[in-house]
Amino acid sequence: MKSMKQITILTVLMLMAMTQVQAGYAFAEEDEAIDTIRYNVYTGTVIDAESNDPLPFATVEGVGGSIATVTNIEGEFTLKVPKTATIKEIKVTYVGYKNTNAGIQEYRNTDNNMIRLQPTSVNLQEVTIRAEDATYLISEILKNINENYSNTDMMMTAFYREAIKKRRNYVSISEAVVDIYKAPYANSFRYDQVKLIQGRKSADVEKMDTILFKVQGGPVTTLLLDVVKNPYILLSENYTKVYNFYITGVISLNDRLHYIVSFNQKPYVTTPFYNGKFYVDMEKLAISEAEFELNMENEAEVAEMFIRKKPYGVNVIPEKAAYRAKYTITDDTWYFNYARAEVKFDVKWDRKLFKTQYFTMSEIAITDRGERAPERIPMKERFKKSEVLDELVYVFFDQDFWGSYNVIEPDQSIEDAIEKLNRKFMKNAESNPAP
Repeated sequence: MKSMKQITILTVLMLMAMTQVQAGYAFAEEDEAIDTIRYNVYTGTVIDAESNDPLPFATVEGVGGSIATVTNIEGEFTLKVPKTATIKEIKVTYVGYKNTNAGIQEYRNTDNNMIRLQPTSVNLQEVTIRAEDATYLISEILKNINENYSNTDMMMTAFYREAIKKRRNYVSISEAVVDIYKAPYANSFRYDQVKLIQGRKSADVEKMDTILFKVQGGPVTTLLLDVVKNPYILLSENYTKVYNFYITGVISLNDRLHYIVSFNQKPYVTTPFYNGKFYVDMEKLAISEAEFELNMENEAEVAEMFIRKKPYGVNVIPEKAAYRAKYTITDDTWYFNYARAEVKFDVKWDRKLFKTQYFTMSEIAITDRGERAPERIPMKERFKKSEVLDELVYVFFDQDFWGSYNVIEPDQSIEDAIEKLNRKFMKNAESNPAP
């Protein structure tokens, strides 16, 4: 049990570091121009066909290619496709909804494109569910990893974003395009590697008061949420001693029937672990999605996991830590596709009456895979778990570069935050002209 706890702390949960502010301002430049000479740009919003509610984190893929993106919390997406590609359709998938294919040209250079997904219903009379099968099902999932997931190493391109909010205001946004050497799932001794290709950031340090949160490990740590490649995160050899498993339903995902396998921490286990659920493909017995949250009951130990260092006289309490990982299937083989981590903190100074809430978010989306020969990344070029992206990149720049890459469409609130930072930058520049 102790070894499992140590492994967990060293990976997913060591997302945050906290230090006193020792930085000036960094401001965003104008949004980059999209490269329309080499790329066609397609935009849209994915919504529930019945309620018209947006569907966040839906996967949007080019059919017959390896280009993909993920919708933001408003259900919006932008997909950039090389003009040399032969992609004619996009496929949209979301848990509990029927897959939708659409002609890609419908979503080019047009505003208010809506993709409406129909909720699916499953006839439970066709499926036999027995609660005692859940633990056995997990063992079969682990046994079938080598058969179900990619057994060859490959190169991937990914878009990574991390953001920090103070209450409802964004105070820091960092983004990057990264190369990923994805190791075979069958080889537990070969690890995924990340190389930073290009990054950019925007920050309003003044809003941080006297505290600055930093996300440690960046894309490397978020990539560890691939719980199939890194089963020790949730499913180490001791998992039966840590969790209770239950089959709690059946759902259609990617037009395939899935078990919903829920799990929670056993009541006699005091070390913080997780509660959550897996979506398990019935035919292949493969995890296609995982959603889980850290058990926050042991407040002192949870705080020890997250906080590396903090100013004197301040109490930091993690309130929530939620994680998500998604996979996509091509030719009966599953590939890692997306991961997201969200953490909420309460910060209380000894001499202040009220506490302040901070939120951190990091997400990574695979936008291209398998088009290049796999090549392990040299040690000196690898992004390290001890590094902080915000310290390695500069303010928004290089319009030509960013215009070519698929990114996760920013939330409206992020756009507003950047616009405010631009206005503040212009105001400061006018009041402090260069000599």
